[in-house]
Amino acid sequence: MTGADRHASDAFDPAGTVARARQAAADAGSLEALGELRGVLLGKRGELVRAQRALGGVAPEERRRLGEQINSARAEVEEVLAARQGQLRAEERARRLAEERLDLTEVVDVPRRGRVHVVERTRRQLEDVFVGMGFAVVEGPEVEDDWHNFEALNMPIAHPARGMWDTLYLELGPPESVVLRTHTSPVQIRLMQRERPPVYAVMPGRCYRRDTPDARHIPIFHQIEGLVVDKGISFSDLAGTIETFTGAYFGTDIHSRLRPSFFPFTEPSAEYEITCTICRGAGCRTCSQTGWIELGGCGMVDPAVFAAVGVDPEEWTGFAFGFGIDRCAQMRHQLPDMRVLLENDVRVLEQL
Repeated sequence: MTGADRHASDAFDPAGTVARARQAAADAGSLEALGELRGVLLGKRGELVRAQRALGGVAPEERRRLGEQINSARAEVEEVLAARQGQLRAEERARRLAEERLDLTEVVDVPRRGRVHVVERTRRQLEDVFVGMGFAVVEGPEVEDDWHNFEALNMPIAHPARGMWDTLYLELGPPESVVLRTHTSPVQIRLMQRERPPVYAVMPGRCYRRDTPDARHIPIFHQIEGLVVDKGISFSDLAGTIETFTGAYFGTDIHSRLRPSFFPFTEPSAEYEITCTICRGAGCRTCSQTGWIELGGCGMVDPAVFAAVGVDPEEWTGFAFGFGIDRCAQMRHQLPDMRVLLENDVRVLEQL
C-alpha cells in the first residue's frame, strides 16, 4: 500500500464527497458537462476509487466499516448524477420543442370532415323513394357472363341489338363470354331465377360502356333498374309508376313522358324523359333545346325474357324500367355537364 493510498483512506469523508458531487452536478449546465463530471467522480482517478484501493492497507476491523461508507457514498453520488441527468434531458427537450414549434395561427382553412359523394347520396335517395313505393332493393355482380347480360334478355349471339351497348369484354373464359355489365338488367334475370312472382324490386349498381364522355354521358356510370311482375300488370301501371316517382323525387313541377322506342327485352318499349330541370322546359344546351331530358328506357317485359327464366307469360305480366343515377344527380342539382361528377373538383363537390 502506497503512502498516497493510505492518506486517501485516512482522509476519506463520505458526507463531504457527496456534498461536493451534488454541487458539481448542479453546476453542470449540459449533458456533455455532466458526462465529464461522472468520469471525474467515478472514474479510475476519482476520490471514491482511490479510497477503495486504500482498503487493502486498513486494519480488518476498520475495512468493513470504511467499505460500507465508500459503497454508500458511491450509491448517493450515482443517484445525484442520475437525477441531474433527468433534469438536463427534460430541459433539452423543452428547448428543442420551443425551437421547433410551428406557428399555426395563420391557418385559415381548417380541414373539414368529408361527406358521401353526390352520386352515392343520390342512389340512397332513389332507394328511399322506391322503398316508400313498395319496392325491394336487390343487387347483383358487376362482372357478368354473356348469358345473363345478353342472351337471357332476348339478345342471342350476333343479334344486331348488341351493338347498342359498346361492351367491354374481359379476358376470362372463352372469347367474349365475360363482360363488365352494360346495364343492371342482368340482375332482373338473376332475381326471377331465384324468386317466383309477384316481384316488385329495384336494382341499383355500377355499369360500364365504351362511351365517349360528354355533357350527358360517362363511360363508368350508375343505373337503377326496376322490375314489376304480377298478374294483370299493364302499360298504364308502368306510366303511372314513373310519373309517381318523378314527382316524388324531382318535385311536383317536373313531369315525365314516354316516347316510343325499341329494346330487345321489352315489348312495347319506350324512352322515359322528364322535364329539363335546368331550363324548366324552356330549352337549353343540356337538353339540346328540347325542354326534355332522357332518363332511361322502359317497357313491358318481353315474353321471351319470361321464357328464359321459366315464368309463364300467359299467367304473369310485368314491366321494367332503368335510368341513370348519375343523370338523376345531374338533373337534381342542375349540373350542365355530367363530367364534373368524375373530376372530383372539391370546389364543385362541396356545393352539392
